[in-house]
Amino acid sequence: MTPSRRNFLASLGTAALTSPGAAQDEIARKGRIKQVIAAWPFMVGAKWTPQDLIANAKKLGIAGVELFSSEQLPLLKNTGLVCAATKSHNFERGMNNKGHHPEIFSVLEKAITATEAAGFPNVMTFTGLLDTTHHKNGSDVSIEKGVKNCIEGFKKMAQVAEKHDVTLILEPLNSKIAENMKGHPGYQGDHVDECVEIVKAVSSPSFKILFDAYHVQIMDGDLIRRIEQHHEFIGHVQIAGNPGRGEIGDDQEINYRGIMKALLRVNYSGYVGHEWIPTGDPMKGLKEAIQICDI
Repeated sequence: MTPSRRNFLASLGTAALTSPGAAQDEIARKGRIKQVIAAWPFMVGAKWTPQDLIANAKKLGIAGVELFSSEQLPLLKNTGLVCAATKSHNFERGMNNKGHHPEIFSVLEKAITATEAAGFPNVMTFTGLLDTTHHKNGSDVSIEKGVKNCIEGFKKMAQVAEKHDVTLILEPLNSKIAENMKGHPGYQGDHVDECVEIVKAVSSPSFKILFDAYHVQIMDGDLIRRIEQHHEFIGHVQIAGNPGRGEIGDDQEINYRGIMKALLRVNYSGYVGHEWIPTGDPMKGLKEAIQICDI
């Protein structure tokens, strides 16, 4: 699928929901920022099913969802919605361990093939944990060896992604917060600058970073400057409130309207995923969060 055709198909997720013929309960959006809902926080925190996510994305007038598995992608057929990032291997067993490569290659190839077949853009990937101190699936490798293994493995998989017109997106995760799903102690790619260096070394148009503003804020801060510095390597964006990984309203420290304006200034054309854990009414929180980002 050519990039122009994919861009046209992806735009349907917004255009179909903002047209005059859209259902009355769907909210019209400006669409300059293409927003999607991450699956796991709302499936865990709000007990939504994948079907609930699809229905609510349509009601909210946004582009779609993210973090569906390969098996779940067919649920989006004929909905006009996109899955902005497909799940693949877990963050613990990553590319920094060559012993994990055969398993990761298999999982990534499956996700890449399914993502191309569905006409969607991105597949998630991770460096992995640096040692087994924090989890038995860690790698017990040095930082230098882990970087070398990542570059070697991602070069191979980037070639596969290129052939299928899909982009692998490498996510930095914070290693400071020990609370489950709010931080990942022992993760190797915990600084965005280090992940960008891996992306530069792989040097493929089909390998970029996932700029998760929540994780980057905790580890590095200076979000707008880093967006400006690394924008050419950003393939996807995720957001959540900090501290706590909850809603993105004014009870947390990140100015997400400013972040969205920065993305527009650097001509970012990808998706922004709401990957925050609801602490109150999930639909109310999403409506407020989407309005903040709809600039």
